[in-house]
Amino acid sequence: MAAFTLLSAALWIGPALNLWEAWPALWIRIILTITPLGLMIWLYLSLIRPMSTIFTGMELLRAQDFASRLTSVGQFDADRLVEMFNGMMDRLKSERLRVKEQNHFLHLLIEASPLGIAILDFDGRISECNSAMLEFLSVPGIDMVKGLYFDEVEGDIAAEIAKVPDGSTMTVRLSDTKVIRCSRLSFMESGFHRPFIIVEGLTDEVMKAEKAAYGKVIRLIAHEVNNTMAGVNSLLQTLSDVLEDSVADPDIMAALESCRERCDSLGRFITSYANVVKIPDLVLRPVDLNSLLTSVFPFLESMVAGRVKLSLLTAIEPVVVDADPVLLEQVLVNVVKNAVESIGDKPDGEIRVSVLPAFNGIEIADNGPGISSEAAGKLFSPFFSTKRGGQGLGLMFVSEILHRHDCRFSLRTDREADHLTRFRISFPVE
Repeated sequence: MAAFTLLSAALWIGPALNLWEAWPALWIRIILTITPLGLMIWLYLSLIRPMSTIFTGMELLRAQDFASRLTSVGQFDADRLVEMFNGMMDRLKSERLRVKEQNHFLHLLIEASPLGIAILDFDGRISECNSAMLEFLSVPGIDMVKGLYFDEVEGDIAAEIAKVPDGSTMTVRLSDTKVIRCSRLSFMESGFHRPFIIVEGLTDEVMKAEKAAYGKVIRLIAHEVNNTMAGVNSLLQTLSDVLEDSVADPDIMAALESCRERCDSLGRFITSYANVVKIPDLVLRPVDLNSLLTSVFPFLESMVAGRVKLSLLTAIEPVVVDADPVLLEQVLVNVVKNAVESIGDKPDGEIRVSVLPAFNGIEIADNGPGISSEAAGKLFSPFFSTKRGGQGLGLMFVSEILHRHDCRFSLRTDREADHLTRFRISFPVE
């Protein structure tokens, strides 16, 4: 038994002594293996992971992703950067949302505004327009005017806008009775002044004020003159009756008759002004413009009496509008009468009355001398007339009736093409 124990101890002690002798080399191998691995882990946690987090944040900023956030990496300095970055992203997100909401509200406000607003680029070209501005410019969409200067856009309003200096406001009366106020202002963008245009329609307000003013004056004058003329006419008639019973001087009787005729003429003159204020209410019904012009054309021919060539061009298809036919006929008579007087004694004078399906309206064109640029903006002003001795009532009457019909109309001379003067009337399309 003792021999067996000694033998077992000898067998165990031998390998143990060998392992003890090899232990320093094994320990060195373990240290050499673990140290690089630990160093790599330390480098990853201390340098690579924070740098990766920073790069991720840069990518989020580049992509403008303000909803994502960085997570802590367990490294003090890097975690401070992460905390600061996340706070900055929160503020950027809040600011971006606030600006977006403000811009959306501003866009809705501009689009719903009755003022025409156009934003220009730094070179003065049209960049954006709201619906009201497109309506002022008579264009269907922004694509028709985007990238153009205002003096490159067709129409009277665009031409007037182009004349407005920077930082100023102008009020303009156009040839179609429209009155507009144009302002050219600017706001700061990227450190530079960016211009924008505001157009305000004043037509209704100006027309109401003008009508109220001249209506009051006309009624006052008519009242005073008619009362005075009634007394004067009565006195003249009495004096004439007394003188007829005696042997009166014929020259005196002729003078009395001349005075009475002059009083009657003055009464008719005042009545013509009063009639402008007393235009009856519209009685609207569907009217085919072809039929209306055909029915009134014989009267227009008799009024012209061969002084000019009068022609009628109707449309192939019916052009039906809601109108008061009686008042509309009066409009046609006034416009044709003005055209005849404008042509005067010109031997080859011509007037063409046409139905325009494309404009849902009528056009009266003549080859008279045309309208000067100075008179174009005053044509529909109260009591303005280009004729010597004219009262300015005809176009006042026409303007009032057409405005009651909600028509768009214009009177202008095309001096670049055919030199014709056109009065164009467009009825609203339902």
